[in-house]
Amino acid sequence: MAKQLRGKVAGGVGELTRDLGEMIERSRHQVAHAANAAMTALYWEIGARIRTEVLKDRRAVYGQRVISVVGRKLEAQYGRSFGEKSLRRMVQFAEAFPDREIVATLWRQLGWAHFRELVPLKDETKREFYAEMCRVERWSVRQLRQKVQSMLFERTALSKKPDKLIRKELEALRKNDEVTPELVFQDPYLLDFLGLEDAFSEEDLEAALLRDVERFLLELGTGFAFVARQKRIAVDGDDYYIDLLFYHRRMRRLVVVELKIGEFQPADAGQVTFYLRWVDKNERLPGEESPVAIILCAGKKQETVEYLDLGKEGIHVAEYLTELPSRETLRAKLRQAVAKARARSEHQAHQPRTPSSSASTSSGRVSKLAISRM
Repeated sequence: MAKQLRGKVAGGVGELTRDLGEMIERSRHQVAHAANAAMTALYWEIGARIRTEVLKDRRAVYGQRVISVVGRKLEAQYGRSFGEKSLRRMVQFAEAFPDREIVATLWRQLGWAHFRELVPLKDETKREFYAEMCRVERWSVRQLRQKVQSMLFERTALSKKPDKLIRKELEALRKNDEVTPELVFQDPYLLDFLGLEDAFSEEDLEAALLRDVERFLLELGTGFAFVARQKRIAVDGDDYYIDLLFYHRRMRRLVVVELKIGEFQPADAGQVTFYLRWVDKNERLPGEESPVAIILCAGKKQETVEYLDLGKEGIHVAEYLTELPSRETLRAKLRQAVAKARARSEHQAHQPRTPSSSASTSSGRVSKLAISRM
C-alpha cells in the first residue's frame, strides 16, 4: 500500500513539475518578446527624434557632430547599445521605416535582429516585401537572411509585375494578410540540394524531391503541405497521374506540381489545365479557393509562355536549377529577367485592346493536343 502511495505521489510530482515548467517557459518567452518589442520601439523613437530634430534641415557636419557627442555621453551612462554607432543605426532604422503605424505593426512580430537585416536593403519595395512576408510567415532571423541571400524577391512572380501592381499586392498583404500566388510562386526554384547528376529522368527528379521533401517544402515556401505523389485521375476509362499535389494553408488552395526535365512546351499547359479542372471538380473542398499549378521545367522561352497567358488559368511556369551559378551570375540573370518582364508589362499596358474570338478556340486546341500526347 505504501509503495503504491509513493508511486502515485511520484507520478503526481512529475506531472506537476512538468506543467509548472511549461508555465514558466511560456511566461519567460512572453516577457522576452515584450522586452524585445519595447526595445525596438525605443530604438525607432530615438532614431526618429534624432532624424527630425538634429539632421533635418541641418548641415551634415553639424548633425554628425551632435550624434557623436550624444553617443559618447549615452554610452558612458547606458552602455554600448546607445553609443555613436548604435545611434546611427537607429537613425537608419527610422529612415528605412518612416511610418510609425506601419513599423509598430511589424515590431509586434519582428525583433530588432530582424530589422538589422532589413535596414541595409536599399530598395523600398524589396524591403517592404521581406518585412511583411517575415511578419506573416514568422521567419526566424536566419530564415530572413537566407531568403534575402537567395534573392527570393527577385525570384517571385510579383517582382516581374509593374510597380503599381506590386504596391497593390503589398498593401493587401500588410492590411489583410492576403497571400496570393504572385507572392508565393518563384522562378527559378533552387534545387541544388538534390545532388542530381547531369542526366536524370522525371522519375529521378520526383524521387529526389520526395527523399528530401522537407528541404523542398522550404524552397517552395512557408505554408505548403504535401498531399500526394502520382495522384491518379480516371476519366473515360483512361488513367492520368499528377506528379505532385500540395496544399497551401494561407492561400487555401491545392497546388498541382508538374515536373518536366526538358524545356516547357505549349502542350504542357493543356495537360496541366486538364489536371486543374479535374482537381477543382473532384478534390476542392467548400471554402477553398480554386487550385493552381506550377510547371517546373529545365528551361522555357518567355515569349512562348506569355502568348499562352497562363496566369488566367492559375498556372505558373518556372525553371529549376539543380546546380547553382555564382551569386553574381544569378543576380545578373534575375535582374535582367525582372527588367524585361516589367518592360513587357508596361508595353502591353499601353497597347490598344482588340477583341479576339479565336482565344478560346486556340486554348481548346492546345488542351486537346496536350491530353492526346500524355
